[in-house]
Amino acid sequence: MRPVFPTDYDSIKHRVENLDPIAYGKTRNYLNGAVTRLSPYISRGVISTRQVWQSVLKRGHKPYEIEVFLKELAWRDYFQLLFEATPKDFDFSDTSFGQELPEAVVRADTGIQAIDLAIGELEQTGYMHNHCRMYMASLVCNIAQTHWLAPAKWMYYHLLDGDWASNAGSWNWVAGSHGRKKYYANQENINRYTGSNQEGTFLDIDYESLLQIPIPESLERRVAVELQTGLPRTEIPVIDPSLPTLVYTYYNLDPEWRKAESANRIFLLEPDHFSKLPISSKCLDFALKLAENIPEIQLFVGSFSELKKAAGDSTMIYKQHPLQSHFKGVEDARDWIYPSIKGEFQSFFAFWRKVEKEIKRETVYENK
Repeated sequence: MRPVFPTDYDSIKHRVENLDPIAYGKTRNYLNGAVTRLSPYISRGVISTRQVWQSVLKRGHKPYEIEVFLKELAWRDYFQLLFEATPKDFDFSDTSFGQELPEAVVRADTGIQAIDLAIGELEQTGYMHNHCRMYMASLVCNIAQTHWLAPAKWMYYHLLDGDWASNAGSWNWVAGSHGRKKYYANQENINRYTGSNQEGTFLDIDYESLLQIPIPESLERRVAVELQTGLPRTEIPVIDPSLPTLVYTYYNLDPEWRKAESANRIFLLEPDHFSKLPISSKCLDFALKLAENIPEIQLFVGSFSELKKAAGDSTMIYKQHPLQSHFKGVEDARDWIYPSIKGEFQSFFAFWRKVEKEIKRETVYENK
C-alpha cells in the first residue's frame, strides 16, 4: 500500500494524536513497521517537533518507554542546530565535488531490488522509508564512491519531507564525513528489514569483505541530472500597510502561527532559492495544498526584498530558519523541543545528554 499524505489540518492533527510511539520504537526499521508518516508535515513547518513531543508525553507515556521515538524527533532539532552552527557543512552550492551520480540510481536499476523499488516509490509518491534512505546513501557514497552532495540534492528534490538540514546531515552521517565511521549495509541486512530475499548480489557478502570491494560495474556510469522547479507566476499581493505582514515559506506553513492576529499573510516562494535547491512539481503542489489551511493567505513568487517593497510600512514577521538569514524584520523563534538547548554539539549523543537533563527536570517538575 502506497503512503497517503492528506493536506487538511484536521487529518494531520489526527495523525499526531493517534501515533503509537511504542510500536514505532519496536518496528520503525522495517518497511511495514509502524512509522508515523509525520515527516512531511514537520519539514513543511505545519507541525513542530515540540508539538509532537508534547503530544506523546501528555498521553502518559514514560520517556524511557518511548526513547527511540523521542530520539528520532531530537535528531531533527540536532541537525537544525548543526546547520545554524556550521553552515559550510551543509553548503548546497558547492560544485567542487562534481554534480554527477550513478546512472543506475536515477534509473532505479542498481541491481538491489529493495533499493530500486524504494527509488521508484520515491519518484512516484515523494516518500522513501528512512531505512531505505540509509541503504541508498550507503550504496551511492560508500559502494559507488560518490560524493554525497549531488545525490542528496536529487533525493531532496523528490522528497515531500525534504528538509535540507536533516537530509544533508543524514547523508554526511552515512558517508562518514569529518572522519566519522561510514555506514554500510549488506544484502542480508537489506533482506531482513525490507522483506526481500535476494541473493547473489554484489552486497551479498560479509561486512569485512564489503569494505574492500571495488565499485561494481553497474554503478560505474555517472550522469548529471538537471533539476528544476516550475514556479507559477503571481501578481503583487494586496497588502494593508497598517497591518503586519506574516511571511510563510516552504519551511513554515503553520496554520496556528499568530493565528489570532489581524495580518497580511503571504506564502513567499523565492526563485533564487529554488534555483539553488530545486524541488519537484509534486513537492511544490503538496506545499501549495498545505498553505490552504491558512485563511486568506496569498501566494507571491519573488524575492523577499520585492515583497518588502510591496509591503511598504508594514512590519515583516517571519520564523527563524537558516535558509532565511537575508530576511529583515521581526524574527520569531522556531518551535524547538527545548528552546533552552542551544549551541554547537560535537555529536548527537552530546546533544541528547542535554535533552535527557531537560526531560528529567520536566518530569520532576510535573510530579511535584
